[in-house]
Amino acid sequence: MIIDFKKYSSVRIGDEFEVQILDQISDFEGFLIGGANNLLMSPKPKNIGILGEKFDFIEILDQKLDFLHLRIGCRTNSRKIYNFAKQNNLCGFEYLSKIPGTLGGLLKMNAGLKGECISQNLIKIATSKGEILRENINFDYRFCPLKMPFFWAEFKLEFGFDHVKDKTLKNARNNQPSGASFGSIFKNPQGDFAGRLIEAVGLKGFSKGDAMLSDKHANFLINKKHASYEDAIFLIELARKKVFEEFGIMLENEVIII
Repeated sequence: MIIDFKKYSSVRIGDEFEVQILDQISDFEGFLIGGANNLLMSPKPKNIGILGEKFDFIEILDQKLDFLHLRIGCRTNSRKIYNFAKQNNLCGFEYLSKIPGTLGGLLKMNAGLKGECISQNLIKIATSKGEILRENINFDYRFCPLKMPFFWAEFKLEFGFDHVKDKTLKNARNNQPSGASFGSIFKNPQGDFAGRLIEAVGLKGFSKGDAMLSDKHANFLINKKHASYEDAIFLIELARKKVFEEFGIMLENEVIII
């Protein structure tokens, strides 16, 4: 299938590219784009794919008095997972109301918010290399070491949707910039914040073409209208260079560049 990344990706940067659809669990020597929410597409990406519709599902495998055992397809989007958890009074997915993406991408990034992350209630992931248990995956902050495609994952969620946490996490995301963006450019270095460091070197609100380091949160790159890949890369590398020169801290990408 052909996907126009100016329309499909959250940052609205990219051209039309052929994308392979994976309709069954299989090896794939390339990159699965998921919802393209934290991706920056180069002008010449190689071997990109997307999971087929059969991997968009939520299935209850077991139900006890205090928990549900779920299997969720990795094409399933975060809003659908959040709504299911809320409707079924399940705790552990409250933060997904404001984090866009599909389950596969969330797992790849170990996505989360305010101390919460997708790997917390994980049991195992079905990959192209077989099923891998959570205890055999060395997740870290915004990091998953597995490099192969994911197809579905299982979770154990206790009952008791936390409405207070839900409201707090929604408010946390409401303070972040709006507009076409892939979210945070860089991971926060230990004991500090990437946005603070970028602002401290004078780049908050700085633009190159139609790409801008947000004047609301410097760790967000905003596509004002027609930003190019080159504009975005220029700002990413400029921020990394300036922060390293000033603070000796080498910022690590959270955005994935294809």
